[in-house]
Amino acid sequence: MTDEALNGAGHADEASRAAGASRTAEAGSADGVDAPTAEATEGLPGDELTESQLEALLFVAERPLGRRELATLTGASPGTIDARLGDLEVALAGRGIRLLLDGDRVALATAPEAGLLIGRYVGREPTRLSPATLETLAIVAYRQPVTKAAIERVRGVDAEYALRSLLHRRLVVELGRADAPGRPNLYGTSVEFLERFGLVSLDELPLLDADVAQRLATPGSPDREVDELPGGGSAEDSAEAAGPDGGPGRSGAS
Repeated sequence: MTDEALNGAGHADEASRAAGASRTAEAGSADGVDAPTAEATEGLPGDELTESQLEALLFVAERPLGRRELATLTGASPGTIDARLGDLEVALAGRGIRLLLDGDRVALATAPEAGLLIGRYVGREPTRLSPATLETLAIVAYRQPVTKAAIERVRGVDAEYALRSLLHRRLVVELGRADAPGRPNLYGTSVEFLERFGLVSLDELPLLDADVAQRLATPGSPDREVDELPGGGSAEDSAEAAGPDGGPGRSGAS
């Protein structure tokens, strides 16, 4: 075979491999997940991922991890990730470590009933939130995603300081921008919020009393400071029981 023929065959093989890789990437994109290369997934558990492997990964993580990020790290499919997270949530229920679910993000945290012991160990008192800041936080929790203007319409006063304080404490995060004139920021609660108030997910928020629900839904309500979360129960007591600086330990690696 001549050199020209060899070169031609080589180019044909490269083109064929490139076309195959392109089709694989397109298939992965259609599923909403980047298709990992064979080299990237070599040695990873993939869909053989076990509950204990996932628990260990979340244990050493220094921040909440997204489900898609977990799929990339482990080589497992999104369905496998969801299944293992469900298994882990059930396994940890009632134990000293809990699985927190905040939309797409997940994390491990110590159980809220251990908060006082952990605070005693690390020698730190939980930071208390003012009544005005607690009310702002309750509005965000129940109306998220919500803009600063909407918070102020409910409270009847400027919410700049309270909102800035909640952002600083990482109890509230920016979720994007509203499709409205000026494109104002949208705010919602964070994984740290779940940790501080001993919630596994937002589904565990207490039911609102009828008058409180009406107040949250009605713009322009007069300002009224509260020291309880909607549904009853002192939020400051919950914060105190949650652990040092208002939150339980994120993980053993923290």
